[in-house]
Amino acid sequence: MKDESAEEYPLIAIVGPTAVGKSALGLTLAERLDGEVVNYDSVQIYRGFDIGTGKLPLAERRGIPHHLVDCLDPGDSFTAGDFRREALKVLHGICQRAKLPILVGGTGLYLRALLLGLFEGPPRSEQLRARLRGLADRRGRESIHRLLKRLDPASARRIDPQDLQKAIRAVEVCLMSRQSLSALHAGGRQALEGFRCLKIGLNPARDALYARINQRVEWMFASGLREEVQRLLAQPDAPRMKAMGALGYRQVAAALGGEITWQKALEETQAVTRQYAKRQMTWFRRESEVTWFSAFGDDPELQDRVLGSVSAMLGPKSQEGVNLPKTSSLF
Repeated sequence: MKDESAEEYPLIAIVGPTAVGKSALGLTLAERLDGEVVNYDSVQIYRGFDIGTGKLPLAERRGIPHHLVDCLDPGDSFTAGDFRREALKVLHGICQRAKLPILVGGTGLYLRALLLGLFEGPPRSEQLRARLRGLADRRGRESIHRLLKRLDPASARRIDPQDLQKAIRAVEVCLMSRQSLSALHAGGRQALEGFRCLKIGLNPARDALYARINQRVEWMFASGLREEVQRLLAQPDAPRMKAMGALGYRQVAAALGGEITWQKALEETQAVTRQYAKRQMTWFRRESEVTWFSAFGDDPELQDRVLGSVSAMLGPKSQEGVNLPKTSSLF
C-alpha cells in the first residue's frame, strides 16, 4: 500500500500560551532545519505594534525569513479568513523554495482557520452591527456577550466578554443565519490539504509561566510601551485600530487618558495577560496530536529535545535541512 504521508509536505506548528518562548523555539528550529517562520499572531501582523506584542526585532531574526509580520497598517481590517488566504500564499512560496514552514504565534483561531478551514457564514450587516455597537455603548460591551450567551452558549464560552468585535460577529451570525456560530463552525470546512502538520506544544509549570508574564509586562512598560501607544494614538486612523484593544495597549491608553494610574495599568496588564494565557492553554489543549513539552522555548536543553523529536517525525535529515517531497502536486 502506498504511504500517502510520504507525499505530504511537512509543516511545523508551535503552540502554547503567551510568554512561553514560542518565537525563540521557532527561530532555532528554522535555523537548524532550513526553515522559514510564518506568524499566526493577530496583532504582530500590524506595523507599529511591537513592544506590547513581544515581536522579535528584525536584528534578532538571524536572517531567517518571517512572514505575515508587519504587513498591515494599524487601521486595516483583517479576519481569520484573510489570514488563511494569505498564509496559503506564503506556504506555497516556502514549498517552492524547498524550505520547512514553521508556524509560530498564539492566535488559536488563525491556526485553526488555516489547518481546518472556515465555515461559510452570512455576509456582514453594517446596519445590524451599528445597532449592536450602539447597545454596547449604552449598556457596556458585556451586554453583547450576555446576548450571545442566550443565542449561542458554546460560542459565548470561548469568546472573551471584552472582545466586542468577536461577540458582535457571533451575534450577527446567529441573527442573520438563524443558526449558531458554533453549529456553523461544526459544519463543512475545507481543511488544509497536501501537508503533514507536526504540532509542538510548550506547557511549563503555571507558577513559572505567570512569573515570566509578570516580568515580561514590567519589561514592556520600562522599554517604551507608553511611547509606542502614544505614536499609534497620534495617527489619523487611530479610531479604527482594533488591535488597540490588545493586552497592554488598552491599559496604557487608559493611563494616558487619565482613567487609571500607571501602576494600575501595569498590574491590570499582568492580570489580564495571565488570564489570557490560561484561555490559550484551554484552546490549545483541544488541538489534536500535539507533542507537549513542559519547559520554555528559549531553554537550550528543551530546544535540543524538540529538535530530536521533530527530526524523528520528519524522517532522515542532515544539518543543512530535511528531506522534503516535491511540491508540484501540492498546489
